[in-house]
Amino acid sequence: MARDINRRQALLLAAGGLAACSTPTAMGDDTPSLHALAQAKGMRFGTAVGMGRPGTLTGAFNDPGYRALIERECGILVHENALKWYVLRPDAETYYYDPADRLVDFAGAHEMAMRGHTLLWNREEFSPAWVNNHDFGSRPGAEAERLVVEHIRAVVARYRGRITSWDVVNETIDPSTGRLRETSLTRHLGENIIDIAYHATREADPDGEIVYNDYMSWEAGHETHQEGVQRLLEGMVERGVPIDALGVQSHIGSGNFDSSVDFDTAREENWRGFLDQVTGLGLNLAITEFDVHDKNLPYDIESRDQAVADLARRYLDLMFSYPQTRDVLVWGLSDRYSWLQNIWPRADGEAKRTTPFDAEFRAKPLRAAIAAAFEAAAPRG
Repeated sequence: MARDINRRQALLLAAGGLAACSTPTAMGDDTPSLHALAQAKGMRFGTAVGMGRPGTLTGAFNDPGYRALIERECGILVHENALKWYVLRPDAETYYYDPADRLVDFAGAHEMAMRGHTLLWNREEFSPAWVNNHDFGSRPGAEAERLVVEHIRAVVARYRGRITSWDVVNETIDPSTGRLRETSLTRHLGENIIDIAYHATREADPDGEIVYNDYMSWEAGHETHQEGVQRLLEGMVERGVPIDALGVQSHIGSGNFDSSVDFDTAREENWRGFLDQVTGLGLNLAITEFDVHDKNLPYDIESRDQAVADLARRYLDLMFSYPQTRDVLVWGLSDRYSWLQNIWPRADGEAKRTTPFDAEFRAKPLRAAIAAAFEAAAPRG
C-alpha cells in the first residue's frame, strides 16, 4: 500500500503536531515498515488502537502523530476496546458503533485489514452491569442464547467483509482452574455458550476467520491455563464447532500481575509442546496482543530496552518457527498509549517501555527486534 510519508509529515507539522525528530520519518524514508517486512514473508503486522472515551477526543486514534505512525508501520488493525460489550452496548437496546466505525473506515481508507475483538469477552468483571443484572426470565437458557446470538448477528452483519478475522470468544478459561469461567451467561448456558457463539459467527460470516483468543503464556505458572485452553480447543474440534485459529495474546515479560516474578521465566520446551498440540488440531496461530512488560527490569533505559528486545526476539523466533503464525499485532505501537502504564506500576514509579516506539514515537530496540524476526522468518506458503 502507498505511503506518502513526506506529505503526511508536512501536514502534521503544519497542523502543529510533533516535531520532525519525533515523527516516524526519523528512521529514514527508506526504512521498510514492519508490515512490509512481514508481507514479504506472507505475514501481516499491525496494532490495536484505542479510540478514547465516548464523547471525548482522548485515545491514541485522536493523536495525529500516532495515526501517522500507524499509517507507516501497519497493514492490519484491531480495536483496543470499541467492540467490547461494555463500550458497544451501554444498555440492552443500544449499539454504540461510532468509535468502532471510525477505525474501520480509517483502515479501509488506507487499505488495511481489520480484526474484530471481541464478540464475547466471557468474563463477568468486564461485562456491562445490564448483562450481569439481566432478568433471564422463566427460560433463562433461551434468553441467554438470544442475547449472545442477536449481539453476534448484529455486529458481524455490520462489519462483514470489512472485518475479516473475529475473536469470537475471549478469555473464557479460568487460569487458576483450567475450566470455563462462570458468568451471568454461562450460569444458564454452560459450555454450550461456546458452540452457540461460534456457530452464530460462522452463519453470519461464512468467509471470516474464526478465532479463540486468550492470554495463556510461555512463562512458568501458566500450565493450568494452557491445559484448559487445549481441552477447550480439542472439544471444539471434536464437536465440529467452527474454529480456524488460536489467538495467542503474547503479553510477555515480567508477568501481568502484581508480583516479584522474574522478567524471564520462559519455559520454551513446555510452550512448544502446547503449540504442537494446538497446531496438531489443524489450527493456525495469531499473535494478537504483543508487548513486553518491563516492570521488574532496572531503570537504566539502554539496558532495559535491550533486555526487552532480546526477550522479544527469542519469543518471536519461536512463534515464527510455526508456519501457522501469520498475523502479529502489538497491543499498542507507542509507550505513550500502552495499557501497561496504568496497571502493575514499577517500584521506581517510572514509565514503562513495552512497545516498539517510545512516548515520542521514536523507534526502540524492540522495533529492530521485530524487524529482524520478520527478516529471519521462513516465507509462508
